[in-house]
Order: sequence, then C-alpha cells, then structure tokens
Amino acid sequence: MSVLVLVEHEGGSLKDATLSTITAAAQLGEIHALVAGAGDDVKAAAEAAAKVSGVAKVLVADDVAYTQMLAENIAPLIVQLMAGHDALLCNATSNGKNVAPRVAALLDVMQISDVLSIEGADTFTRPIYAGNAIATVQSSDAKKILTVRATAFAKAAAEGGSAPIESVSGTGDAGLSSFVGCENTKSDRPELTSAKVIVSGGRALGSEEQFHALIDPLADKLHAAVGASRAAVDAGYAPNDYQVGQTGKIVAPDFYIAVGISGAIQHLAGMKDSKVIVAINKDEEAPIFQVADIGLVGDLFKIVPELTSKL
Repeated sequence: MSVLVLVEHEGGSLKDATLSTITAAAQLGEIHALVAGAGDDVKAAAEAAAKVSGVAKVLVADDVAYTQMLAENIAPLIVQLMAGHDALLCNATSNGKNVAPRVAALLDVMQISDVLSIEGADTFTRPIYAGNAIATVQSSDAKKILTVRATAFAKAAAEGGSAPIESVSGTGDAGLSSFVGCENTKSDRPELTSAKVIVSGGRALGSEEQFHALIDPLADKLHAAVGASRAAVDAGYAPNDYQVGQTGKIVAPDFYIAVGISGAIQHLAGMKDSKVIVAINKDEEAPIFQVADIGLVGDLFKIVPELTSKL
C-alpha cells in the first residue's frame, strides 16, 4: 500500500503534527511525503522530510501557487498524485481539514476525520459525540482519505532517514482563491498544540485583566503555554488562538491545569487526553473534576496566586 502524506511546514521546518501523521501512515504502507511551496523554504522542508524516519520518498511541488496551502490549488495536485497512491493522510489541523474534504469530493470517496488509531488497511477509529464515544469505521473505497489527530500518535523521529527527493508538478494556480494576508501571534511561550505543560483559564476569571494577571504568571513559572475555554474566548478574556476544545485546539500535554473551567463537553473533548489534569474550581460538582487527576475546590483568586508564589 502506497501512502501520501501532506506535509505542513513553516520557515523550512516541519510541523510537529506532520511527524505524528507520518507515524500513523507507517502502519498502512510505504510513505511518500508531499512538500508543497516555493523557494528556499520548500527546499529546506523537503530536506527535513527526507531525514524523517520511515519516509520512503519525498515529492516536492515547487510553485508559488502552493506557498500558502490554498486548498483550491493543493487539492488538484494531490488528486493527480493519488493515481499512484492508495491513501492520503493529512493532519487534523485547519490546513488538513481544508484540503482533505476537497480531495475526497474530487475523487468521489468518503473522508474519515480525526483518526485515533489504524486498526487495519481499511479500518480506523475516530471520536464521535465530542469524544464521548469512539467509532470503528471500515471503508470500502479504493482510495482512503484520512485526517489524523496528532495527539493520538507519537512523533516520528526527525532524524535517521535518507529518502530520495523527487520533483512533481501540478496545475498551479486554479484562480479560485487568493491569499490576502496573515496576522501571526508571536509569543515566547511554547505553541499550544505541542506544549508539554498548559495552563488554561475559564470564564470564572471574570475579565481579561484578571485572566492575564492570574494565568500568565503561573504559566511563566511553569514555562507553559496558555489556553482558554470557549466561554473565556467568547467573553473576550483571551484571543481565539488560545481556545482549547472541540471547536478550538486539541491538546494532550503531560500536565494540564484548568483554572475556573467548569468542564463543558466541548472543552473536555480538546484536553481530556492530557496525562495529568489539575482542576481548580469553587464548584465541587463541576464536570471538570470527573476527568481531573488532582482537584482543588476553592477560590481561584486565592489559590492561584498562592500556588504561583510557591513555585
């Protein structure tokens, strides 16, 4: 079985989620990594992909039409390449969720989203009902189109491989969309989806000022990333890219601290795979305590500053 993996990269470096997707792809067959972009960045990313353990071949599409991963341009390229591949695996990220459905539609096959495990060449598991149940899905389609949840698979070793690099060409700019701009949030903290420690705040913090006054110092002490519940984001306490949950970012750090988060299903779906969960909430009946390894019932405005001072 020949498997095509869509590589996500930035500044010539591979995204961590891609390494996890490569681990998943290794359970299906020979891995061909597709690196699309233009200029020095795509060359550096291709060289990095060639070194990843388990990758048999790297396919490079060097064209300015692919620099921003516009699905309208990338999808036709992938459809063209799928003539020689049995499966496509994309990260379950905004890019992967944008490209994979379009490829599936063009190939007239089903897409299997948020894959948690590979049970066989045509059988996979995925979460349903906000992660409260796991469905086993079997596909009879000739071509398998999957998006892979990175937190469910270990990262492939970034060194140790020596795959050959081969150039491929596609249809270029489809003329259906254009890149207008991007506003990146720069932070000295770890990226939320790859952080080993995360401190998240909820609506109980009361305001944007109190959110940052309590959460940021604790995160700084722990060298942690900062997250937030959807309620906190909707209330304007934190920016959208902080949101953890079913409609935000899926995380699985070694240590997750939930401050003033009740534990709605939407939030639990995004963080309940964390190895150790600490919950701080004044409501002892809050659903967050059902998944927490350590629970502190009390006033977060007293507990968090005291905890921060002790670190």
